Amino acid sequence: MTTTLTRLRGPLTFTALIAAALLVLPHLLEPFRLNLLAQYLCYAIVALGIALAWGRGGMLTLGHGVYFGLGGYAMAIHLTLARTAADPLSADRLPQFMVWSGRTELPWFWTALTHPAAAIAAAVLVPGTVATLLGWSVFRQRVRGAYFAILNQALAAAFVILLIGQQHLTGGSNGLTDFPVFAGHSLYTPTAQTTLYTLTVLTLAALYLLFRHITRSRYGKLLIAIRDGEDRVRYLGYNPTWAKTLAYALSAMAAGIAGALFVPILGIISPTLVGVIPSIMMVLAVALGGRYSLTGAATGAVLVNAAQTTFAETFAGGWTYLQGALFVLVIALAPQGLAGLTHHAKNALTRGRTPTPAPEPTTAGSPT
Repeated sequence: MTTTLTRLRGPLTFTALIAAALLVLPHLLEPFRLNLLAQYLCYAIVALGIALAWGRGGMLTLGHGVYFGLGGYAMAIHLTLARTAADPLSADRLPQFMVWSGRTELPWFWTALTHPAAAIAAAVLVPGTVATLLGWSVFRQRVRGAYFAILNQALAAAFVILLIGQQHLTGGSNGLTDFPVFAGHSLYTPTAQTTLYTLTVLTLAALYLLFRHITRSRYGKLLIAIRDGEDRVRYLGYNPTWAKTLAYALSAMAAGIAGALFVPILGIISPTLVGVIPSIMMVLAVALGGRYSLTGAATGAVLVNAAQTTFAETFAGGWTYLQGALFVLVIALAPQGLAGLTHHAKNALTRGRTPTPAPEPTTAGSPT
């Protein structure tokens, strides 16, 4: 009986959390707070992917803002086209920034995202394709560790420069904003915001189950072996290149999905949301929650973003210092993140409940 309860504890806890998120929180939180929670959950989706690539595969991915941005811009382009198509004053159905830049027709990649299904597919496939090409090209050259992290940072910086420099195509530093409709439905109603929140929760749950299955499979064990001793795995006859590339691509696709959900929830996408600093913050949130645990990584993302909002509202002039202190305390006192603290506390409680065996009785003349 105890073994059955232990086996069911995880699935029951997961089901209870999802049920509470879907059935309770929408009635407890006001629309503004519910919208904020949906944004936090989008970052939790990114955290799941980082936990897979970094926590399991040992790839320090400091450029996930790129993949988040690719998914976000794909969805934002579609929503911008939907807005201009419904605006009778829009010249040739072009966004205003294109008209001001002197363009007379839509770029080809904008035209390709006219249909909602095309935007959703692009939000998943484009980040996955970019990550696959990048991962395969660098992993087969055995680039890893700090060099891979620096390469990711350079990619994020180059992506922001591209977005700002191509103002006539991307909206420049202002980004894309004002998305009133999706698939013919208004995004400004409370019902639409609740629907987006529900979709985000379900997406997070589905990706968590998928990545949990991956981490517990033989492939997940191979990733751990590569993380702990890549050269040894290579000597045993395995090629780590494709194993690492697959994990990196799956991580990028999760970030793209998160970006596509984030745009209609927040109502804007800009280079400031996808550059170097946001990419570092994503990794720091995973480090705080625990990179070796999917649950810890997702929890860390929610807590970090919630703390950022709370600090900004309470200490408008010094929230960055408070947030920095939070990171320093957690990393210094808990190198494995909050998930590591929870694991150690659970082990301590388990040891405390284990009865201590009675000492053997001694006989005269025997050592005590």
